[in-house]
Amino acid sequence: MIKLILMIAGSFLFFSCGVKENVDLILINGNILTMDSASSRAEAVAVRNGKIIGVGTNDQIRNNFASMRIEDLKGKTVLPGFIDAHLHLLSLGRFLQRLNLKSTRSYQDVVDSVRNRAAMTPKKRWIQGRGWDQNLWPEKDFPTNEKLNSVSADHYVVLRRVDGHAVLVNNNVLKIAGIHSNTPDPEGGKIVRDRGGNPTGVLIDNAENMILPFIPRASREEDTESLNLAFRHCQALGITSVHDAGVETDLLALYHDLGKRERLGVRIYAMLEWTDRQLINRFYESGPEIGLFSDFLTVRSIKMYVDGALGSRGAALLSPYTDEPSTSGLIVTPTDEIYATARRALKLGFQLCTHAIGDSGNRLILNAYNSAMSESKCFADSVRWRIEHAQVVHPADFFIFGKNRFIASMQPTHCTSDMAWAESRLGAERLKGAYAWQTLKQNGARLCLGSDAPVESPSPLWGIYSAVTRQDHDGQPAGGWRAGQRLTVMQAIRGYTIDAAYAAFEEKKKGSVEKGKYADLAVLSRDITQIQPAEILKTEVLMTMINGKIVFRK
Repeated sequence: MIKLILMIAGSFLFFSCGVKENVDLILINGNILTMDSASSRAEAVAVRNGKIIGVGTNDQIRNNFASMRIEDLKGKTVLPGFIDAHLHLLSLGRFLQRLNLKSTRSYQDVVDSVRNRAAMTPKKRWIQGRGWDQNLWPEKDFPTNEKLNSVSADHYVVLRRVDGHAVLVNNNVLKIAGIHSNTPDPEGGKIVRDRGGNPTGVLIDNAENMILPFIPRASREEDTESLNLAFRHCQALGITSVHDAGVETDLLALYHDLGKRERLGVRIYAMLEWTDRQLINRFYESGPEIGLFSDFLTVRSIKMYVDGALGSRGAALLSPYTDEPSTSGLIVTPTDEIYATARRALKLGFQLCTHAIGDSGNRLILNAYNSAMSESKCFADSVRWRIEHAQVVHPADFFIFGKNRFIASMQPTHCTSDMAWAESRLGAERLKGAYAWQTLKQNGARLCLGSDAPVESPSPLWGIYSAVTRQDHDGQPAGGWRAGQRLTVMQAIRGYTIDAAYAAFEEKKKGSVEKGKYADLAVLSRDITQIQPAEILKTEVLMTMINGKIVFRK
């Protein structure tokens, strides 16, 4: 274990080279991957007031700086603190508290989990969970809620699919929400029905909104507890910054409150939830909020949605799904609204971050972005607009990504989670544009990487493993799935560090270990650039530092 060494003789530190600068902390004997423009390495770092003021060899740092605290890294590898470029922080905290269905491998597993939870939950209470994926079950179709009803007659049950774009509810929830056979599908949503036209309990995309008013809202104290869990979870994974993809009024107010009390556990780049119109209009009037609370909170981007998810067949495709020819997915936000928002965002200085998964969804966003930028004669670097996920892109559209230097905000573990069934959804030809990381890079797009937690694990090391192998944790398929799209280890690390910082206009403040940047660091048990890819999964985060303070130590 890394040991903290307290230096006791200040005069000794000044002995060899005259007067030295006093600093708060010196890190020595490290294998430091700086992720600077030259991809250089270093041995030691000096930290003062939360920022890096020196990077170099052990001798260089010791000869120029003095500190009563020296941390001997004993050869361990240091990276800039990981930046998750797309997750949902409050949802992650709630996921850690609620029914976890990610390990279920059949609908019966889900039913059994609910039965067990119902046995310990008072009647008339709500049971919430997340993580089921029918693609992993022997029967791939969406379930009906008959079995669920049989074990939850005295409760209200809401179970989110792993991607969050579909929910399974019991009849009690359908009744309280007034959803029945004559209820029409909402625009951009679908009520799944049986052959008789009766709701089965599965609600897709905008249909989920029909039940939201009836789910008891968490208290401010409960949300704070959820966030604290998420903060600690991220810190233990070496994550020092997150891009929170969809923040509404109450959550933003909580971030402000925690920030004022210096209680934010990670740096947050908040994307305003576009459906929260009151919040959006308020920021249209006041403008972005940048670098609040010593750069622990920035609000300068807007999160929109154009379509749903591939796993629930809500992603908008240019032609019907291969395994369900009756549908091509869902457009959840009208194109004219996306274009109008793009024009206004340009005028008011907001970045757009739009969820697009299907090739039709991506094309709509690319065209809207391209038109708005062309008309306003904006430069790509000043805009840095993002497409969140960019999972399936038509070959003809890769050029537009590169032409405008749009940012593809992607999640490597989506690829390795979806690869078992993606071809059945898309077909072999359309698959060529799916999870196409290298093709995007070769066409000039910039990649930032994240997890979409709680959809996937927020572990950056898992994400890097998926990016460089395109294999599951058992090493399958051999050689990697569509291996030509694999990233190098350094490309993947950049996606979680300096390129993620760039995607939030923060590359001058963090994302690399350089003088003047925040001392946000992750210490790993191994050098992941020098080991076999399978060993990345065995690598541990030993220490995490934010603002020069150690917030996690294994």
